[in-house]
Amino acid sequence: MEQWKKNLIVLWCGQFLVMAGMTMIIPFLTLYLQFELGLTDPHEIGIWAGVIFAGNFVTAFIFQPIWGKLADRYGRKLMLLRSGFGMAVVMVLMGFAESPWHLLLLRMLNGTISGFNPASIALVSATTPKERMGFAMGSIQSGAIAGTILGPFIGGLLADAVGFRPIFYITGSLLFMASLLALFVVKESFDRSKAAARVQATVMEGFRQLSRIPQLLALFGVTLLIQFAHMSPMTLIPLYVQELQGSTENIAFLAGFVGSVTGLSNMIASPLLGRLSDRIGAQRVLMVSLLGAAIAFIPQAMADSVWQLIISRFIFGMFLGGLIPAVNALIRKYTPDGMESRAYSFNTSTLSLGNMIGPIAGGALSGWIGIHGLFLVSAVLMLMNGAWVWHTLIRRR
Repeated sequence: MEQWKKNLIVLWCGQFLVMAGMTMIIPFLTLYLQFELGLTDPHEIGIWAGVIFAGNFVTAFIFQPIWGKLADRYGRKLMLLRSGFGMAVVMVLMGFAESPWHLLLLRMLNGTISGFNPASIALVSATTPKERMGFAMGSIQSGAIAGTILGPFIGGLLADAVGFRPIFYITGSLLFMASLLALFVVKESFDRSKAAARVQATVMEGFRQLSRIPQLLALFGVTLLIQFAHMSPMTLIPLYVQELQGSTENIAFLAGFVGSVTGLSNMIASPLLGRLSDRIGAQRVLMVSLLGAAIAFIPQAMADSVWQLIISRFIFGMFLGGLIPAVNALIRKYTPDGMESRAYSFNTSTLSLGNMIGPIAGGALSGWIGIHGLFLVSAVLMLMNGAWVWHTLIRRR
């Protein structure tokens, strides 16, 4: 097997485990705070749950550009291993937390040392033949998005099967094994002497240099709006399922299934759309996927049954599979040589920002427009994204 394919397979597994580990605490976090960490007041539990979940993304948003700068200086594989082994240790320590403060600090530490995803994407982009770039970006991103979406479903299943604390031990062990596999299998051709001779700009100067390229600035904005539109209704899906079901029977299972079906279609569509972008261009795939995702939000808002919602989410996941991979392929295209890791780290920061503000804004807006209105707002945001892509990437070209 060619080396770039070995890299792709190993890093796909790593992407999936990292993102699943970050999100699988969603279904049982409030229960963990209540039964393992001793909180009793429902309002206090809700506040702590929101802060603890967001803590990971806050520090990731801040530190991703720093790790990206170091990756361009010392190599992507080194940063990948630093992040993978570090997060494995921190994940195990979360299982020993004795107070909400312990869990919050560990989640923030986890976000601080994270960087596996942008390092993986940069490494794959540097080792993959240009004619297979779309396929590789689609494949690697399908692992990350599938982990994000399937993580809560897996967490719910494991919580019922083994309890709360063992989930952290299992996840940490899997992350350690994935990092160990990357250590021995993944190979990178990186000239450190050449990188050392290159002038290394500061993080802010690097951002200013990249922001002068209008295509890159547009792609960062597209990532932010995609993630915001995707995440804003996510925390309210269980309530929507309960409304459509008309009872509380099997609500947890159905809510998990509604979320996981998007991950399933995403995993199927990402490599296929990535291969298509190699043939017709990533700009066109991005444009069509944005329009398709916008249209797919409308039947979600108008669903009359859980199964209609599931079918709509499946279709939405297929279009979602063409978004971030196309963005990553285009970032590689427009980024100057020697700044690839930094560009991907800034893009990951905007993704983390969308993960932070999406659920918060969704919860705030739902009191005014309801979850039906949230889906329609997400549709409008996707259409705005499409207009932005047309003006910046297609029309300008």
